[in-house]
Amino acid sequence: NFNPHPPTGALTFAPCVDRVDQMEASCLELALEGERLCKAGDFKGGTAFFEAAVKVGTEDLKTLSAIYSQLGNAYFYLKEYGKALEYHKHDLTLARTIGDRIGEGKASGNLGNTLKVLGRFDEAAVCCQRHLDISQEQGDKVGEARALYNMGNVFHAKGKQQLWGCTQEPGDLPPDVRDTLQRATGFYEMNLCLVKELGDRAAQGRAYGNLGNTHYLLGNFVEAIKFHRQRLSIAKEFGDKAAERRAYSNLGNALIFLGQFNTATEYYRKTLQLSRQLRDQVMEAQACYSLGNTYTLLQQYERAIDYHLKHLYIAQELTDRVGEGRACWSLGNAYVSLGNHKQALYYARKHLEISKEIGDRNGELTARMNVDQLMEALGVTEKKAVLTASLQRKGCGLTLLWTLMTSLCKFLQCQ
Repeated sequence: NFNPHPPTGALTFAPCVDRVDQMEASCLELALEGERLCKAGDFKGGTAFFEAAVKVGTEDLKTLSAIYSQLGNAYFYLKEYGKALEYHKHDLTLARTIGDRIGEGKASGNLGNTLKVLGRFDEAAVCCQRHLDISQEQGDKVGEARALYNMGNVFHAKGKQQLWGCTQEPGDLPPDVRDTLQRATGFYEMNLCLVKELGDRAAQGRAYGNLGNTHYLLGNFVEAIKFHRQRLSIAKEFGDKAAERRAYSNLGNALIFLGQFNTATEYYRKTLQLSRQLRDQVMEAQACYSLGNTYTLLQQYERAIDYHLKHLYIAQELTDRVGEGRACWSLGNAYVSLGNHKQALYYARKHLEISKEIGDRNGELTARMNVDQLMEALGVTEKKAVLTASLQRKGCGLTLLWTLMTSLCKFLQCQ
């Protein structure tokens, strides 16, 4: 946080102050107002005051360094990552100029976080490693813990990017992806040990959640469940409903892979309840989707349809065409399993229409095949029994399970 070192006593503007004193007071006043606005969540307004403070200028380089750091953080929250990078670089240069090693470490950590979001993972790792080295050199345990956590985040994000578009299930990973995720796990474990030593329960919760997510991607589902239960416990301890919702969702995802579908539905229902409490429609839709697929795996098709329809309605409200396509595909499968080919055909056609619109080539091919088969099933009575059995296998067998599994990989709830 912005922590300049103002002179003791109230700021006053006596007419006899010289130009430098007036400049210092004006810069500090603008910076403090920028900090106040950022703390209130008005990052746009905050950046305007910080930029004004920079223009006024100050001879106190520590204050200027703090302003650069806050500007970088504010632009980061505004998702203007280019500007965030620019100001964190200014902060790093200034910290080195004045020999502020702790400041250099913090600026390096901020640069690492920004580079991570930009997908520049190797550069991000270099910056986070520098933050870690300086923190250890200075005996700064809090800084060391943050640096370890940030290093874990860099490798975690890199691993997820490497996985994107892969067809492997969690655990069935190419060697380079496995190595990346194992490195993330190692840093999170070191972070957890240190924050336990520091007695920082909130940081422990974040570490447990991310350890659960990396073990899930590595296919260590029992370990993942253990860590997510710890994360859930700490979330409840702090009354952190958003973290509690994420933990329930992640527990449900891991239980699916262990074949514990009934228990998974309990966690997904809790996810849905909390999403509604938090008025988070995106996560409400995701919970409905997960419940619909899990009830299909349990062959409880009527309940599956109920949740898929809820997902569809929310996706339509959010104008989420990808979500609508998923809902229509799932509804088609569920209606096939009930033998209602007419309704299945309706949703297969909707899936085809949406897949074409959004340029989803794989979805379009699947939808075309389903439409053709359903039309044949509706039009050729003597083949109906054979086609029904074939379609049911497609609807509630490996195709659905595979789609659910790959979907869950993409919807891990980050900490």
